[in-house]
Amino acid sequence: MLEAKRRAAIFLLLAFILAAVAGYLVLEKVKQLNAELGGMVEVYVSNGDIPARTLLQSSQLTKMEIPQKFLTASHITDKSDIVGQVSVVPLKEGDIITQNMLKSYSNLQDENNRLVALYRTDKIQFDQEIAALDRVDIVVSIEEEGKKSTELFMKDVAVAFASGTGEKFAGIGVEVSSEDATKLIHMQNYAEYIRVLKANVGQEDEVSQKTTEEPKEEVPAETTKAKSTETKPEGETNTKKDPAAKTNTEEPQAPKTKAESSEGNS
Repeated sequence: MLEAKRRAAIFLLLAFILAAVAGYLVLEKVKQLNAELGGMVEVYVSNGDIPARTLLQSSQLTKMEIPQKFLTASHITDKSDIVGQVSVVPLKEGDIITQNMLKSYSNLQDENNRLVALYRTDKIQFDQEIAALDRVDIVVSIEEEGKKSTELFMKDVAVAFASGTGEKFAGIGVEVSSEDATKLIHMQNYAEYIRVLKANVGQEDEVSQKTTEEPKEEVPAETTKAKSTETKPEGETNTKKDPAAKTNTEEPQAPKTKAESSEGNS
């Protein structure tokens, strides 16, 4: 009986030792795999179904961890790279959002307008760095029937976006009507030289100046009209009173003339 208990205890001890060794080996293998994978990193996925061409907000995003080994340049780890962009494809809940799914959101002032890019080349020159929401004038140099001329092609054009800053400034995108877009692209292709000038005053500033100047011109005109309308009735009432006064003075004189005529006849 004692021999059986002794054997059982030995088997239990050996089983415990073998289990500890197996656990240690598994733990080391997991550590090795984690080292090869490079740890875990958080990427952003959709928090629900998102239709295509929808402006992405923070509430539509959530995080998911993936191994560092499987992280590519197309994965997004910064939320600011997603918010304010639109997805070109519909997204399902849990879909990983990558760079090739996104594009910049263009907020045109009019649905009939178009964005035309003007990038710096040997033929297109910018006098100074231009930022988004600025306004520009476009001057072109052309040759027609052997005569060269330089003219203001477009004035006070709205800038929708700018590419690069400082020494890396590459060009701009301007917002024009669909008709002007065709003309501008034609000039890009066939004009000898295009020069983009930054405008100091835009249409909004001109409108605000007009609105501030118009009341100053209208107020004196209205006041003079009011004065003329007020003085005119007074003049009319005076002229109406004078004939009335004359008729009152002439009425007592009428009997006198009749009496004198009767005495003359007698």
